[in-house]
Amino acid sequence: MAPAPAPVEVSEPFPISCVAGRYLLFDVDVISHVRRSHNICGVLVGTIPNLSQQNVFLGVPLELMPEEARVLVEGGHAHIVDDVETHRQGFQEMSRVDRLKYLAEMDRQGTEAARENMAAQEKKKDAALKKKGLKSTVETETAPNVADSTAAIESTTTAPSIADSTTSDATVHVERPGSAGYGLDTSSSVSVPSAPSESSSTAASELGSSFVDLGSIMKGSSFLNSLPSSAESEPAAAASDSRVTTLSPQTSPAASAPAAKKASKSVFAQRQYITPTTSTPPLPSPAQDVSRPLPVVPKSYPLFRFLHSRGYFFMPGLRFGCNYSVYPGDPLRYHSHFLATGLGWDEKFDLLDMVGGGRLGTGTKKAYMVGGEDPKAPKEDSVRAFSVEWASM
Repeated sequence: MAPAPAPVEVSEPFPISCVAGRYLLFDVDVISHVRRSHNICGVLVGTIPNLSQQNVFLGVPLELMPEEARVLVEGGHAHIVDDVETHRQGFQEMSRVDRLKYLAEMDRQGTEAARENMAAQEKKKDAALKKKGLKSTVETETAPNVADSTAAIESTTTAPSIADSTTSDATVHVERPGSAGYGLDTSSSVSVPSAPSESSSTAASELGSSFVDLGSIMKGSSFLNSLPSSAESEPAAAASDSRVTTLSPQTSPAASAPAAKKASKSVFAQRQYITPTTSTPPLPSPAQDVSRPLPVVPKSYPLFRFLHSRGYFFMPGLRFGCNYSVYPGDPLRYHSHFLATGLGWDEKFDLLDMVGGGRLGTGTKKAYMVGGEDPKAPKEDSVRAFSVEWASM
């Protein structure tokens, strides 16, 4: 089993986006960091608009309880950001050059993802063929085709174009479709003296104009379709200071159609479209606003802060009729120990609530906890908590 990658370092304080009164984290690295370093789990709420789900199989963003957001801000680990205003101001100040640069980067990432995907598919296909014993057969029986052919120029000197090749000793190989077998047809190779002449320059110019620009020929391009098919091109080829070699494939154009279709699909055409989950980049990281008020929390926050300082993890306790489900470690590894409800120090409560919570907690292998903060006691010892467990169950 491959070792897990090293966690990404997250600089603190990191921003917590406030959207319509909800506290959200969009960066996967930050989500992992707060869970690993600060015992903050939150709830994943991201889903597809046209395929909404009401289960645990959701994604980013991570929504934090107000208590979780506040304990991070009070500890100096995070700061609250007005998400709407930050985006409005940032994108208004962004230049067109920066926009285009960011879009080009997204295309590059999409092309790279498509290349990795295609490589994985080819590897999977080769493994399947090798498992069935067909890989060696396929490799020996596969013949080159016209679509995969390219125009190659073998020259002993630098020649920028066909017209300039009248003064150099160059060899031009042109792959040409035909009905004959695939092989090298040397009968069409012609060599002429290298001395320049007016007739040879004119013929070379005609050859260059009919062959387009060999320097721009790419694999799968339309260069082969633009080759002259009549015999009029043969004298022009013979007049140039080069040897034109014709190759004729064994396979017919109809047999090479699937390969031509495959060659026409470039990696860029199959690039994936990347949807970033964060706006930084291209926007800079938002600055901390010390004048922004702290998140508003319920009266159960003192109990939350008290248990959090002792290393407990929390999940919403709505399904158990309490404020929090309290875990001694990560909820992915541990069963919850307490069903916690925070109360005011002088707040009255119904005894039936205590009985119902105790029986429910015991029935689900937990203890029912109530706690509150004494406003007159020192802050470090101001919270008192009591757990109730029903006996003989």
